[in-house]
Amino acid sequence: MRTILVTGGCGFIGSAFVRRVVGAGLARVINVDNLTYAANPDAVAEVSGSPGYVFVRADIGDRPAMRAVFAAHRPDAVVNFAAETHVDRSIDGPLAFVETNVAATARLLVETLDFWRGLPEDGRRDFRFLHVSTDEVFGALGLDDPAFTEASPYSPNSPYAATKAASDHLVRAWTHTYGLPAVVTNCSNNYGPWQFPEKLIPLMIARAASGARLPVYGTGGNVRDWLNVDDHAEGLWLALTRGRPGETYAFGGGAERTNLEVVHAICASLDARLGTLADGPRRGLIDFVADRPGHDFRYSIDAAKARAQLEWRPAHDFDSGLAQTVDWYLGHRDWIEAIRSRHYALGRLGTG
Repeated sequence: MRTILVTGGCGFIGSAFVRRVVGAGLARVINVDNLTYAANPDAVAEVSGSPGYVFVRADIGDRPAMRAVFAAHRPDAVVNFAAETHVDRSIDGPLAFVETNVAATARLLVETLDFWRGLPEDGRRDFRFLHVSTDEVFGALGLDDPAFTEASPYSPNSPYAATKAASDHLVRAWTHTYGLPAVVTNCSNNYGPWQFPEKLIPLMIARAASGARLPVYGTGGNVRDWLNVDDHAEGLWLALTRGRPGETYAFGGGAERTNLEVVHAICASLDARLGTLADGPRRGLIDFVADRPGHDFRYSIDAAKARAQLEWRPAHDFDSGLAQTVDWYLGHRDWIEAIRSRHYALGRLGTG
């Protein structure tokens, strides 16, 4: 891979991928991002001065703009992270998710196909379109159900999940109908640096560090499988460079925890670093609140295919990865405060 067009590369997972690829000198990256609320150019600042990095502000749904990017930079691959991702926001305003995750993705696919068709034969053969998706497209699991695999049927339950499922199906259709050499990946909940603080882990770190109440949906019994974002970025590189067109690869951290267990771990980690509050340990800040509409009970991924075919293994266990994440957020309180000052709603709940 000589040049990779990354969409949404200033977002949480996209920026981790950009840092991995540019930082290691693996490829030149053209980062196309529309810089919506959750995007953060600071997340790629450490590589932004590299000759292997170019930033273009554009919307993936803007066909003339994307056509110009393809013409100017002639990428060997596209990695599509660009999406609306927060379930609570999708419940409040689903049409924005339909526009970005479905319609804009379809427009990106049209432009990618036109570019791909114009490549010489060896360029068409080696080209890849990697589409990054979520385990939420598969629906919800019961406590004793086997984990999701690449063969799990789609059964999305939220507007977010439904729009990501639709985008996955579009990518599959472009491969089956037009021959575009595409790969789809699905992942479990990611955590790590630079995650926008409306998601569960950064939200709880920010609130608990300041002694604010910690709102937890329902009883906190919903289960998620947690994957370190840097491990995910490595898996995506392997899917891009080793994955077979038309295939899907699922990445999970093998670290299932209830939401309440995650919040308890964050509280204990902060108590150890900052000391307990005047009235006791931080777990006393937890407030159980009315559950989210349609809240999926459990997600879990069996990553056996990625391990076997891509030789991928997560390098982080959850406990040490969470500790590193807590330390990172404590060291970046100015970033949290900057987000507060721009009037983003840190009271908004999330499960990752």
